[in-house]
Amino acid sequence: MQIQELKLLNFRNYEKVQVAFHKHLNIIYGKNGSGKTNLVEAIYVLALSRSFKQNSDKTLIRNDTDLTKIEGTILSNYKNVYKVILTPEGKKVKIDNNKITKISDYISKINVILFNPSDLRMIKDTPSIRRKYLNIAISQLNVEYLKQLNQYNKLIKTRNIYLKQMYLNGNSLQSYLDIITEKLVEVGISIYTIRKDYIDFINSFIQEIYKKITMKGDLKVIYCSDYANKSKEELLKFYKKNLSKDLAFGKTNFGVHHDDLDFKLDNLSLKDYGSEGQQKNAVISWKLSEIEIIKKEKKVTPILILDDLFSELDVEKIENIFKFINKDIQTFITTTEIEKVEPLLKGEEFKKIYVENGNLKEM
Repeated sequence: MQIQELKLLNFRNYEKVQVAFHKHLNIIYGKNGSGKTNLVEAIYVLALSRSFKQNSDKTLIRNDTDLTKIEGTILSNYKNVYKVILTPEGKKVKIDNNKITKISDYISKINVILFNPSDLRMIKDTPSIRRKYLNIAISQLNVEYLKQLNQYNKLIKTRNIYLKQMYLNGNSLQSYLDIITEKLVEVGISIYTIRKDYIDFINSFIQEIYKKITMKGDLKVIYCSDYANKSKEELLKFYKKNLSKDLAFGKTNFGVHHDDLDFKLDNLSLKDYGSEGQQKNAVISWKLSEIEIIKKEKKVTPILILDDLFSELDVEKIENIFKFINKDIQTFITTTEIEKVEPLLKGEEFKKIYVENGNLKEM
């Protein structure tokens, strides 16, 4: 899979851009604040219809304009033109100029794996952030997963509203809550199973990749879930047993919406005991594992984006990472230090794109 051409209109600091990419390696360089990350962010938005940053979609629209367009020609088994249009009112997505009604039907068509320095949040931050990363990873493989996730979130919202009504009114029907809870458990078990299978898949690659990058240490990802090793009947009993707690808090305190991941290096939690370098290497190992999963499951090679990698790791680690970047992986590397990158690319074909104040110069 590769992006052959990208067109931008009013995206971040880009007014109007059209650029063609090398099928293997693209080096995007320039000073800080010039728009390097914005360019690869546009590729990410084209694939997933949202940014990898925490900002809202509105911040992607160039100042003093009211519309952003991102258009990309993607070559996979077929050549297709994808388009994401953003306005203050919302977003539209199109494939070959055909409007896609549901975003969930658009996501997973273009597979992109990105490493950005902010991805350390995957280890350092809260469980909700780790679930977000996990959901994005799985959604690139499984369209139904997103639909089930949306259904689960709606059921949680409905159940929480009804719990508050029951607590305040005291005469609400228990039978209606039982119906919601049973459906919640059914969808929750499906989500748990998909997540567990994905983490098992990650663990089949991540240890070997981590060792090849660092030359030491055993890395494993532990999936922590309230639903682990429980049948539907056991879960329903548990919800009944804890009903008084849910009523008191006015929310559902148990379920896959509390799932978490624990990255363990040599059986110690990286969040609590790992150095920043170990955490970075673990996140990159996760990303490289995602590539292997997509290749195996979808029979396509995803697009790889390494944003500001050279400021995050020493040269030896980067050289080891480069061993995983085969010629069948279209790769984008952003850097302020082109002089450090070029010596590592001897014998490689690549394209250099210089960025300055939202303007591109192909070298």
